[in-house]
Amino acid sequence: MPYYGDVGMMQEAVRSVLDQNDPHWRLTVVDDGKEPGVPEWFAELAAAHGADKIRYQRNETNLGITENFQKCLTLAGHPLVTMIGSDDRMLPDYVGTVRALMQSFPQAALAQPGVEIIDEHGALTEPWVDKIKSRVYAPRIQGATVLRGESLAVSLLRGNWMYFPAICWRTDVITKVGFNPALRVVQDLALTLEWVRAGAEIVVSDTPCFQYRRHAVSVSSERAFTGSRFTEERAFFLEEAAKMEALGWHKAARAARLHLSSRLHAATMLPSAVRHGNTAGMRTLAGYAFGPARRQNGDSQH
Repeated sequence: MPYYGDVGMMQEAVRSVLDQNDPHWRLTVVDDGKEPGVPEWFAELAAAHGADKIRYQRNETNLGITENFQKCLTLAGHPLVTMIGSDDRMLPDYVGTVRALMQSFPQAALAQPGVEIIDEHGALTEPWVDKIKSRVYAPRIQGATVLRGESLAVSLLRGNWMYFPAICWRTDVITKVGFNPALRVVQDLALTLEWVRAGAEIVVSDTPCFQYRRHAVSVSSERAFTGSRFTEERAFFLEEAAKMEALGWHKAARAARLHLSSRLHAATMLPSAVRHGNTAGMRTLAGYAFGPARRQNGDSQH
């Protein structure tokens, strides 16, 4: 668990791990903040549950999101790893569910279980972005299904329907590539697509066992409001288009060039930028949402 921010939500996330029905877990928390009382709280937990079950360390200096994520990966010492968000919650059967999936599909690089969405108060919700994810972009499955290849790449590039904090990875897979330090918003999608291009298989289940928190204040939402999120996304998708073309995955390359879900997201942010008089944000958002994709490396897309 890479941690920074709200103490109460972090403690709620930790308790959700403690409440797992399957005891085969170990929690490692890397604290990138300076909130008072947090080290003492974890010391009490370790004393109660055992230092082999709960490990905690606080960074001497703030590393930032991607760097702290990467540090967490260096501390993964078991065959499977989940990077739970410090404001998310595991349902009691999460560990048992993902362990069973990875045992049933040992060739899979990762398991994406079913996810519920909660708001800042912990109540179940379904914002428009998650409705679109589940009803438009996510594959239609029953039970557990293995996905791979260009069709998977196309699906993710049309709209990233996965929830990174809920994914259970094979540790050797996620640590081999790691996170791109140049990215702040799409680092999870970049990591996943790296393995999809390399031929990895993933298993997706419709069994909900994880709760992903969706709330107004986040790094990604703040960057989206100013438009800086979409500057990063444009460059990322055009780079992905070139990589997909090199593989001969022309449908995937086209999906990357169009990046429709990302453009639609920018369009939905425009009214808020207008209300707040954010002229620079309006210009960036409008240009991204409605302007043409830039040509790159000989790309002929208009």
